[in-house]
Amino acid sequence: MIAIDGPAGSGKSTTAAAVAKRLGFVHLDSGALYRAVTLAALDAGAPIRGQRVVALARSLPVRLRLTDSGVRAEVAGVDVSREIRTTRVTERVSEIAALPVVREWVNAELRAAAGQAPGVVMDGRDIGSVVFPEAGVKVYLTASSTERAQRRLAQHGHADDTDAVAAAERDIMRRDAHDAGRTVAPLVVPDEAVVLDTTGMSFEDQVDRVVGLAKRAFGSLDTVS
Repeated sequence: MIAIDGPAGSGKSTTAAAVAKRLGFVHLDSGALYRAVTLAALDAGAPIRGQRVVALARSLPVRLRLTDSGVRAEVAGVDVSREIRTTRVTERVSEIAALPVVREWVNAELRAAAGQAPGVVMDGRDIGSVVFPEAGVKVYLTASSTERAQRRLAQHGHADDTDAVAAAERDIMRRDAHDAGRTVAPLVVPDEAVVLDTTGMSFEDQVDRVVGLAKRAFGSLDTVS
């Protein structure tokens, strides 16, 4: 188990996916499950109350499915990998992820999914601190708020828009404060985690660093170039 935690926009999912590919591990994105639960609740018009949301997630069901081509988020058997990245889900996912019973349900689902794979890279905000505190490798991935905002906008071709970067940075800082201040499973640096500040670091270098940590922790591992 490799646990990668960090604040919003730190590149956890892309890094985790690349590390998993290099090592031949399975990548489990905990945020995808929270987003799928959020999508299901929004589509159903369900009140944002813990037990109601969990009951809906179980009945549909909402889950991460391990397939030959990777892991995908499903709602009622339908692949929702694109839908969970829409703005309306992004704007509400923190609210639902803060509900204690939702977190308990998601954590149980993540542990069950991880148990189906011989090697797992999982990313989120409480993986090394709560979900898998016994993970063999723990990484806390971070970067300056400005760089995180620029990276996020670069995905949409707006990294040179000064006003857009400033707005994205304000949104990221609000998300940081919310995640660090919540009562249940706040965003923290897990015990024994390696803090990797990727400000100014190339994507390839940060992936190499995590792969190197895995090799030192787990011994000889074959990698895929």
